[in-house]
Amino acid sequence: MTGNEETRMILTKEDLITQFKNCGLTEGQTIFVHTSLKSLGFVVGGAETLIRSLLEIVGKEGTLMMPSQTWKNLDPSTGVHWNEPIEWWPIIRENWPAYDKEITPAIGMGVVAEMFRQWPGAKRSDHPARSIAAVGKHAEYITEKHDLSNIFGSDSPVDKLYKLDGHVLLIGVGYDKNTSLHLAETRVNFSSKRFADESSAVMIDGKRTWVTYSTQAVDDEDFSRLGNEYDQQKNMKIHKVGNADVRFMEVKPLIDWTVSWMEKNRA
Repeated sequence: MTGNEETRMILTKEDLITQFKNCGLTEGQTIFVHTSLKSLGFVVGGAETLIRSLLEIVGKEGTLMMPSQTWKNLDPSTGVHWNEPIEWWPIIRENWPAYDKEITPAIGMGVVAEMFRQWPGAKRSDHPARSIAAVGKHAEYITEKHDLSNIFGSDSPVDKLYKLDGHVLLIGVGYDKNTSLHLAETRVNFSSKRFADESSAVMIDGKRTWVTYSTQAVDDEDFSRLGNEYDQQKNMKIHKVGNADVRFMEVKPLIDWTVSWMEKNRA
């Protein structure tokens, strides 16, 4: 072992509860969670134990949210099926299964998010490519009416998190995974906001239908940079849970600051 390698830690549910409470998590909060399970070390019971620990902390008055996106249910021309030959695109387009929020697996969101969307009592939004899952008091409110053309804007799940004075929890991941920052993009006063057509397979009246919808184009390329500046300006504390770096932050000040940052830096 070299001098800069950490000793891998083992964590029980009780360890996680204690350490997350030390980060500021408490009963009644609404929290949007992004996580890398392996960053924590060895969690006894894996994803199940992590989810149970967070639900126990926020309690019956609290709510957890996680991404459950299914972005391969987009037109192949967008690049989501980059490994497949172009001549297959029409077949993919015509046969990709329609989004079913009970069944369609989350793609690339990690084992925790995939287990969470199937959790007893979990609600999941109807967006065929950008869904959010939630468990707890406000789960129904957060996930209902997720408009196709309004992925991250007013009355979207991330906007509802803002209205609920919610928090973001980043477990072993950086600002580049912070989905809530896309809300700021929809609020920025740009004259040059870009919109794009996206297409997905959905069920309409019991029939698979390929639908096209216009939505604001978003960009996360500078999220790491703006996050570093936010950490410095706000003197954000980076906590430790097991081996993971953990950030826990209020959404409202983060989004309000990000809108101003984007208006200065993306003009």
